[in-house]
Amino acid sequence: MYLRIVIALQTVAVFLAPITAGLLLSSPSGHVLHSAAAYTVFTVAVVHVITAILVWRPGGGSPRPIAHAAGFLALTLAQVALGIAHVLTLHVPLGVLMFGVSVLQLSRHARARGDAGRSGRGVGVAADVVGPALATGEKTA
Repeated sequence: MYLRIVIALQTVAVFLAPITAGLLLSSPSGHVLHSAAAYTVFTVAVVHVITAILVWRPGGGSPRPIAHAAGFLALTLAQVALGIAHVLTLHVPLGVLMFGVSVLQLSRHARARGDAGRSGRGVGVAADVVGPALATGEKTA
């Protein structure tokens, strides 16, 4: 649950960064806002790595979320360096890639939790009832 929250925050932070980039181009205070967005993305990426480690360690699960979080942190560091160097030809596409990666992480984590969480609540019930009926060709009405 904590990991999903952090990934959602990460996705929102990465989504807001190009909005502040637009403000950077159109208003005098845009630089401050875009800088704050960059610091937010970096902070959330670090928190993502820490959360992935803390979630993995007690449960003894797969360390794959740690690798994903560390990879995203590496992309964030590259993004910050490119932004500081004003290499917009790489900075902008990398930002788009980061948003896509973050959405993908969020959807994969939510899907994995949904598959494991079929405990008789919500959509899991509908899938448990309709899924077998569709597999056997029965009508569900």
